[in-house]
Amino acid sequence: MKKKGLILLILLFAFGVMLAACGGGENEEAEDNEDTEEPEVEVDEGTSGGDSGDEIQLGSGSTGGTYYPLGQQIANVLNDNVELEGFDVSSVSTDASVDNLARIGRDEMELGMSVHLTALKALNGEDDFDGNPVENFGFMGHIYPEVMQVITTEQSGITSIDELEGQRVNLGPPGSASNSAAKLILEAHGLEEGDYEAYEEGFGDAASRLQNGNLEANFGLLGLPAGNITELSTQREVVFLPIEGEGLDYVEENSDYGQLDIEADTYDFLDEPVSTVTAYAILVGSTDLVDEETGYEVTKQLYENVDSIEHGQGDHMTMENIMNGSDNLPLHPGAEQYFEEEGLLE
Repeated sequence: MKKKGLILLILLFAFGVMLAACGGGENEEAEDNEDTEEPEVEVDEGTSGGDSGDEIQLGSGSTGGTYYPLGQQIANVLNDNVELEGFDVSSVSTDASVDNLARIGRDEMELGMSVHLTALKALNGEDDFDGNPVENFGFMGHIYPEVMQVITTEQSGITSIDELEGQRVNLGPPGSASNSAAKLILEAHGLEEGDYEAYEEGFGDAASRLQNGNLEANFGLLGLPAGNITELSTQREVVFLPIEGEGLDYVEENSDYGQLDIEADTYDFLDEPVSTVTAYAILVGSTDLVDEETGYEVTKQLYENVDSIEHGQGDHMTMENIMNGSDNLPLHPGAEQYFEEEGLLE
């Protein structure tokens, strides 16, 4: 009997321990759930307000072009000098002008780099923006002159644009000003889409193809001098294809591009000037996502601290040039305030 009583006590004690353990486990699980739920609520609240509205994306271009490295440096200047609470700019790689303006139009991006002619087309709903005008942006300043550079190699034997029929030709990324300008220039020389094998890549990637003999010509709206061309010239004999004569006349009659000579001293391998066309690279900002105060600070701090930009094209970002490319474009209210302070508006 004593043994049975002892066994019963042991069983009752063990059962009690089990109950206590089960009860404690349920409480810990409930506490764990509370701990995991609270941060989720905080994250949701944080992403819906607070300083997140001051986190800004600057659309640049493809990694092989001029926009991308210059955009990185512009973002650095702004982050170092704009003192608005929570202000932060990130430069992101895009397909350049058309892509940047389209994203601004969809309220997906705050700032963008663009050829001024593309911005005019976006505003008027023309070409790539046919039926879909972008009206929620404003001009914020000149960056540098964009120069169309059409190159091949001596190995190809090609010396003029009209000889590109049936050849492999890089037009630039889809949605870029380089792409649309390249098509216009080819059209000016009697070549329609389908008359050549089109590639749509960044200038840097296409330069590698050109070097390897997998491409015959590369079009790019770039600053002078273009690093990718200088680099390619150390590996191959680079040949510029000029835009001149009737081809030039056609481009000028059907666009706002203007003629420009690439001077012989621009590149070591050039023996004489090369005729081409040019436009302006500009900075634009969303009037939906960038308020007047932020737009003012962005413009002021960028152009008053432009000496911090080490990229060669930064030399063009002067007060003398700041309004270049603004004709017929709306001004961002914040930029307009700065331009008025500086006496730049009539």
